[in-house]
Amino acid sequence: MADQYYEVPGGANNNNYANVTRIVEIAESAKCDAVWAGWGHASENPLLPERLSKKGILFLGPHSAAMKSLGDKIDSTIIAQCAHIPTLPWNGSSLQMRMEDLQREDRAVIVPEWAYERLNIRSAEEAKKAAEGVGLPLMIKASEGGGGKGIRVVRAMEGIADAFRAVQGEVPGSPIFMMRLAERCRHLEVQLIADEYGNTIALSGRDCSVQRRHQKIIEEGPPSVVSEEVWTEMQLAAVRLAQLVHYTNVGTVEYLYMEDGTYSFLELNPRWAPCASCDT
Repeated sequence: MADQYYEVPGGANNNNYANVTRIVEIAESAKCDAVWAGWGHASENPLLPERLSKKGILFLGPHSAAMKSLGDKIDSTIIAQCAHIPTLPWNGSSLQMRMEDLQREDRAVIVPEWAYERLNIRSAEEAKKAAEGVGLPLMIKASEGGGGKGIRVVRAMEGIADAFRAVQGEVPGSPIFMMRLAERCRHLEVQLIADEYGNTIALSGRDCSVQRRHQKIIEEGPPSVVSEEVWTEMQLAAVRLAQLVHYTNVGTVEYLYMEDGTYSFLELNPRWAPCASCDT
C-alpha cells in the first residue's frame, strides 16, 4: 500500500534495519525530508542522526549527542549520580564526581575516559573483586546489552566467573559492570517530552513490572503503587536528567521502586518511541 518501497537484503538486522549506511542511502535517493527509525535496531545508533544531518535530512528522535550520553548504561548511571538521582549500589558507587567533572562537547555530556575505564570490568578476576564491594545478590550486565541479553543474576560468589563469561558471550566487546539485585520491587517508568529550547515535561508514566525473561508483558498506566509525593519526585528527577544532557523529543526514564518507598535510577532509553524492551 506504500507509494514507494525499497528492497533491502534479508538475514541479520545488520543487513537491513540496523544498517545505518543503507538507511541513509535510501533516504537520500528517495529525497526524504525526515526519517523515523522506530525503536531498536538503528534508532539507538548515534551514527544515524549524525549522517542524516550531514545530508540535510531530519531525524525524528533525540540528538546524537543525547544518544551518546545516555545510550551506554555505565555512562548514564554516572551521569545520574552526578545529577543526584538515587542509584542502586554498583561497582561505581564510590566514584566521587560532580557535574563540573563531566566534559561537554557540542550538546553532548561526556564521562571522562578515566572514570569509564575504571568501572569497566574486564575479567572474571576483576568481577570477583568488584562483587565483594557491591554485595550479593547482584546482577552482571553488559553496558551495551538490551532486549534481555547480556544480563545475569548471581547469588553466590562461586557463580561470578561463569555469569561473567556468559554476559561476555552474549554481547561481545561490550563493557561490563555489576549492580546489586533489587528483589520484590516494581519497574516504573516516566515518559518525557522535550523541545529544542530546553523545555522538558513529564507525561506521567507506567508500571511495567509484569515481565518474562526481562521483557515486559503488561504495561499499566498511570502507576498506582507509588505515592503522589514520591511519583512527583521521580518525574522531577527524570526531567532534571533530560535537561542535563539537552535531551529532545520523547523518551523513557526507567526506575526500580522498592517496597520501602525508595526508588533507584535504571536507565534512560534515548529513542523516539516508548521502549519495547528493558533490562531490569
